Amino acid sequence: MIFRHSLVLLLVALYTQVQAQPFADEINAFKKQDSMHYPAKHSIVFVGSSSFRKWVKMKEAFPNYPVINRGFGGSTLPDVIRYVKDIVIAYQPRQVIVYCGDNDLASSDTVTAAIVLQRFTTLFGMIRKALPYAEIDFLSIKPSPSRWNLAPAMVQANDLVKAYLKKQQHARFIDVYHPMLDANGKVREDLFTEDRLHMNDKGYAIWQKIIQPYLLK
Repeated sequence: MIFRHSLVLLLVALYTQVQAQPFADEINAFKKQDSMHYPAKHSIVFVGSSSFRKWVKMKEAFPNYPVINRGFGGSTLPDVIRYVKDIVIAYQPRQVIVYCGDNDLASSDTVTAAIVLQRFTTLFGMIRKALPYAEIDFLSIKPSPSRWNLAPAMVQANDLVKAYLKKQQHARFIDVYHPMLDANGKVREDLFTEDRLHMNDKGYAIWQKIIQPYLLK
């Protein structure tokens, strides 16, 4: 009787822990969606934070490509690492495009560009081990008016990731940072919604134009 009671308590604790994981509801929503219509293998997975999640017209932007949008919440790289098996590897994609690091730097003054690189290399290694021949691309951290104070750290993180990817096979760095600046090197306000963090259609049009040539046929 005591053993059974202890087992019940353990199961309840484990269930509570699983439910308490950040963004668990969004990941479960993806799984429910997959259960009704599972994406085809060898697609192109976009994974990362809300800059992808809010790109609601992604499929329309790339009509000739089998894209899967798995941007979620205000995720950081550790969040993507936590769920990478469920929302990347499970689909056996031919290409993975990662947008993350923006929220990492904004989350704490203790998160440096070097930490962003370390986190990304961990994610990269997990994907590469499971998908040895997949293309793994990193979309640079974007500038934004609300986080302009983080611009130096963003540039440094982008440079570190770019240098790392140059040494990897089937991997590329996609720069959207510089195309979003004006002639004076300041971020363009007209590319953003009222929160000055997330992009409007003009911002996503720039991303679409830059990303499309990188997509695998």
